[in-house]
Amino acid sequence: MERWQALTDIPVYPHLVGLAQHPFDLTSPGALSPARMHQYCSSAAGIDLLYAAQRLNDEVLAGLQELADQCGLVEQFQQMRRGAIMNRIHGFASEERQVLHTACRDLFVENPAEPLASGQAKREITKLRAFLEDLENDILTNVNGRPFDTMIHVGIGGSDLGPRSVYEALRAYKQPKRQVFFVSNVDPDDAASVLRQVNLATTLVNVVSKSGSTLETLTNESLIRRAYEAQGLDPAQHCIAVTGEGSPMDSPARYLRSFYMFDYIGGRYSSTSMVGAVMLGFSLGIEPVLEFLEGASLMDRAAEEPKIQQNIPLLQALLGVWNHTFLGHSTVAVLPYSQALHRFSAHLQQCDMESNGKSVSRYGESVALKTGPILWGEPGTNGQHAFYQLLHQGTEIVPVEFIGFRRSQYGEDLEIEGSTSQQKLVANLLAQSLAMAMGKEDENPNRRFPGNRPNLILLADRLTPKIMGALLALYEAKVVFQGFCWNINSFDQEGVQLGKVLAGRVLDLMGGRREEDGADLSPEMSLIKRAKMGRE
Repeated sequence: MERWQALTDIPVYPHLVGLAQHPFDLTSPGALSPARMHQYCSSAAGIDLLYAAQRLNDEVLAGLQELADQCGLVEQFQQMRRGAIMNRIHGFASEERQVLHTACRDLFVENPAEPLASGQAKREITKLRAFLEDLENDILTNVNGRPFDTMIHVGIGGSDLGPRSVYEALRAYKQPKRQVFFVSNVDPDDAASVLRQVNLATTLVNVVSKSGSTLETLTNESLIRRAYEAQGLDPAQHCIAVTGEGSPMDSPARYLRSFYMFDYIGGRYSSTSMVGAVMLGFSLGIEPVLEFLEGASLMDRAAEEPKIQQNIPLLQALLGVWNHTFLGHSTVAVLPYSQALHRFSAHLQQCDMESNGKSVSRYGESVALKTGPILWGEPGTNGQHAFYQLLHQGTEIVPVEFIGFRRSQYGEDLEIEGSTSQQKLVANLLAQSLAMAMGKEDENPNRRFPGNRPNLILLADRLTPKIMGALLALYEAKVVFQGFCWNINSFDQEGVQLGKVLAGRVLDLMGGRREEDGADLSPEMSLIKRAKMGRE
């Protein structure tokens, strides 16, 4: 919005700064009362947000509501969903794009927010359905008439992290005899390891790059194509593409099928586009993919509710702003108590830190406050035996976002010593939340827990495709709301470009393709020689 340029300009900002001087004490007697635990709970799209263990009270919540209103956060989200140019820096050269990842799943209502983009998404879903039917009916087979049973998904960044995390989350629902492998790292061992595990004759290769020119992806594709040729197989009969329409990869001569992604969808927000849907469709089938998209769509619509206690993406975003901007906590841990989500925090690292790791505003000015926090995490209960020591008793206070489910995916569980494994898992989650909040006094200082470690819990019944879609959209919206609040552009990633440029120069110097005056004295050549990777 153009009415303000910095969060410090917002009228309620000084009031919240004052409230942050004396945040709610979670360790005081009766702090976590039944009334508070009941009141500080919100729900949407099958997910409950429990936030009684946050260091705030009703006055702070009222202030955060004012912050949302005065910043126009929901209004901006609505504008984004309806096609406004949000990927821009006013007055400076920028991508100048719409931000319409939500259109990929806005397929379940008669009047989508942005009809043109939703129409394009529907056409791609129709193409995907036909592709999957051809596979299922043995219309699309290998040269010997054998069905394809394996897919290698080749991409990097947003073309890998999000899709991989969703695939791992939903492996319990995959079709029998279908398997998916991922190749992302330009490290040749990544591709070599996968190639040793698959039968190329019955394997499809899904190459994902919007531009059709991503260095790591094209390098890995070349390695895999060479492996096909070495076995006398035509890679064009095994490779499919997910790319921008008209890109160098949009080539029927080189790819069996092509699916399109669009400029208005950023890589880290692309899991609900063909970037994730093609791989998920191969693994799960079309109906679970549609359930996944529907869950995301439900959360997108919930994110348009103006009242923060009825809008869990907005509420979670503002709790994060309270912890980071006003209480000064520089990091946040996302700890899923579900092994299926073991790659979800890795995806969120990109989604959050690539989006909001910015130091200039949407007006090109240096920001006055810290923007995106450092995000990290691993699954519980494993983490309890690793880094939770710091979370409980360290000098760095780390707000935590727990994720849990009442029921397991497979339903294969036993009662051992009076409780099932799932009950033990959820009990650990709840106990950790309380322990971090309440702490514990002890005469032995080494056994004293200070408490007042803010945390929240996202709780759903079971991790299904629909809930996974809602969870993904919840975090995407959280990141977007926080970017709007800090008045930064959450949709570009200029910070990754310099390294790419220098990598190209270093490669040219390594291979002798660049001869420049003084090249031997450059920092790049000095490092090349030190690494003993270049010419003598």
